[in-house]
Amino acid sequence: MSTARAERLVNLVLCLLSTRQYLTAERIRGIVPGYADAASDEAFFRMFERDKNELRELGIPLETGRNSAFDALDGYRIARRDYELGEIDLEPDEAAAVALAVRLWDSPELTGQAHGALLKLRAAGVEVDQSAPAVVEPRVRTEPSFAPLLAAAQNTRAVRFDYRKPNAPASEGLGTRTIEPWGVVSWRGRWYVVGHDRDREAPRCFRLSRIAGEVAAVGPARIQRPDGVNLLEFVAGTGEADPPTHTAATLWVAAGRAAGVRRHGKVVEERDVDGMPGEIIELELHHPDSASSWLAGFGPDVLVLEPDVLAKMVRERLLVAAGLGEQR
Repeated sequence: MSTARAERLVNLVLCLLSTRQYLTAERIRGIVPGYADAASDEAFFRMFERDKNELRELGIPLETGRNSAFDALDGYRIARRDYELGEIDLEPDEAAAVALAVRLWDSPELTGQAHGALLKLRAAGVEVDQSAPAVVEPRVRTEPSFAPLLAAAQNTRAVRFDYRKPNAPASEGLGTRTIEPWGVVSWRGRWYVVGHDRDREAPRCFRLSRIAGEVAAVGPARIQRPDGVNLLEFVAGTGEADPPTHTAATLWVAAGRAAGVRRHGKVVEERDVDGMPGEIIELELHHPDSASSWLAGFGPDVLVLEPDVLAKMVRERLLVAAGLGEQR
């Protein structure tokens, strides 16, 4: 939202809160700063309609009515009894949950929203202690495509992006997808966008970590989400959400180290790497994307030899952990 529009909406709310009478659109046009800039009557009414819809979507109770039977046009006002925030009484565990939510999101967009919720609670007289220690310090990480996809779903805009096929290198297996997004959901620790795939003329879901590059909006805001669609159930029930994969991997494991890897694999030979003794281990991996994080956790004790895609993914995660790479 532009600064000018945000200021206009604030002024509109203040105007409608300050009156007990219903104000017609023309009176509002003359009172609220910003509407006088409309180039024509038609432009003003389009602007005013958008602002009314925006206020209603924000949950602001906009009343419509007439002051007397002699009035020819409807007017608008906001009743204070409906607008003012009621008393908020959070239990200690509920207040702690709010404080944890502020620290939870590892995403600039959602971090800002969490802090905004905290400010609203404090304005209502609820003090939330952010310094309270948490037994678990979780993080909800989002992909770069999260914000534009969520915005597209909220604004009913179709989008286009490049999508990497499962198990394909970053430079290969890319295809363009054009979808009408219905929403973004998290399932089993991963984010998915669900919507109508225009190329396949069918509902599909796509994993955000496989989206490469920018997400571009396509066409005007015209899409409509079907009624009765449970996005989470769709992701959980579709084979495309996280197709089962089986990848044979060859690893070098330092002697006497990484017992967790050894339990899942088979030692095929002994081999020294850079003067360090170890063994070559072969094992079968399910879902290499998640396996790369698991293998990276062993640090220098495990070296992926094959396949190249898995080796690259592990290297990227190690670089991020060392502060030398970009968080994905």
